[in-house]
Amino acid sequence: MAVNIRILNLLKKFQVETDRTALTQNALQQAFLDNLFYIQGKFPTLATRNDYYLALAYMVRDRLLHCWISTASEYTDRGSRTVAYLSAEFLMGPHLGNHLGNNLINLGIYDEVKTALEDLGLDFESLLSQEVEPGLGNGGLGRLAACFLDSMATLEIPSVGYGIRYEFGIFDQTIVDGWQVEKTDKWLRFGNPWEIARPEWAVEVKFGGYTRHLDSDDTDDNSQPRVHWVPDKTVVGIPYDTPILGYKVNTCNTLRLWRADAPESFDFAVFNRGDYYGAVNKKVESENITKVLYPNDDQVQGKELRLQQQYFFTSCSLQDMMRILQTQGLPLSRFHEKFTIQLNDTHPAVAISELMRLLVDENAIPWDEAWNITRKTFAYTNHTLLPEALERWPLGMFQKLLPRNFEIILDINAHFLKQLRASYPDDHGRIARMSIVDEFGERYVRMANLACVGSYAINGVAELHTELLKQDVLRDFYEYSPKKFSNKTNGVT
Repeated sequence: MAVNIRILNLLKKFQVETDRTALTQNALQQAFLDNLFYIQGKFPTLATRNDYYLALAYMVRDRLLHCWISTASEYTDRGSRTVAYLSAEFLMGPHLGNHLGNNLINLGIYDEVKTALEDLGLDFESLLSQEVEPGLGNGGLGRLAACFLDSMATLEIPSVGYGIRYEFGIFDQTIVDGWQVEKTDKWLRFGNPWEIARPEWAVEVKFGGYTRHLDSDDTDDNSQPRVHWVPDKTVVGIPYDTPILGYKVNTCNTLRLWRADAPESFDFAVFNRGDYYGAVNKKVESENITKVLYPNDDQVQGKELRLQQQYFFTSCSLQDMMRILQTQGLPLSRFHEKFTIQLNDTHPAVAISELMRLLVDENAIPWDEAWNITRKTFAYTNHTLLPEALERWPLGMFQKLLPRNFEIILDINAHFLKQLRASYPDDHGRIARMSIVDEFGERYVRMANLACVGSYAINGVAELHTELLKQDVLRDFYEYSPKKFSNKTNGVT
């Protein structure tokens, strides 16, 4: 421990000394040329515009790292309560900045960097336009998520954004003879200088299979009976971290995105039998989970992939939060004191059942205590007023992919319906509408209902939107728990 403290003190001293000299024109030019040489392995005669952009991006990221590491150290020392923002999309825009220069402006070095590069004979605006926009979002949902990360960093609120590191964005659009032509959005083709892989924090996520309920005699202690999930498939989630700097502050929060991989990427025995494609099948199948933002869900396979994506990143994120809790020496009983989790629409709502699974099955916490922790952890942002647009999953599909989460949702619903019947003994219509499981026709799991039941706070994204939620789409839940509802006007950064 003494060595760690000494290292930390030396790091802080180094940071102060570096900050004094890192912004002079000579220092910026030297850092830029060093990156071109040591990272890109190029000299000016052979360097492309993209090489120059990457050298610039790494130079800026190096200066972000001082804020990033000191912020993480401060949060760890203080054990700060943290906002975990779960979203299927983050429409960040360019990190370096296109015309506006987001990180350059936030660091307060836009003019200094512009002057330093132009003095080297480079077209600064051309380098800014070289950056490929991350293919991590599509529209309003992702843009609001990005605004929240920017705002929380600027307000110096401890926070981390959790999502999916999509290999390909939704699509690139070109117009040919007056018609839209959609092409693959290969936003990672030249790499991403803003992210750092953290394979040492990888986690495993289960899919399919069946559950085995253990009798009390089968457990190794006197705790309640346990449930063991025997999966068909296990996928590894690998985190990639991107620094999110606030405006003219030293606080730099984190966007942590998950990439799917196979536990064993290459089957040597299958390869030696001559099945060269079969040797990498598991890797391909696992990586498909994080290949594309919003896969086409017209077919059953597309719907299953969407549900896999949602469960994958929420399970990874919750396991990561538990790792952080363990690192800081905090018991799981204080999970809700360390983290508050904001659900950006219903895409991450399956996290409610997953936190229950991790607490009850993996850590032997009694159901009532686990549910108390869960209900004090989650908050839900609704993004739509259209009942038909509220996310729901066929029961058969949900049970097939996530058998243990399916059981937990049924248990949550049974407890909830019991409470409703006590409050509305004769209002069967209301009870049916509020049930997490839609019993009419083909049966579904209603994710918005799950989010309302499992959250301590519910909001719309504008004042009128929130009022209409109370009056229409979520009226039953508002009348049942009016104190849960409040408005948050989203999108300010």
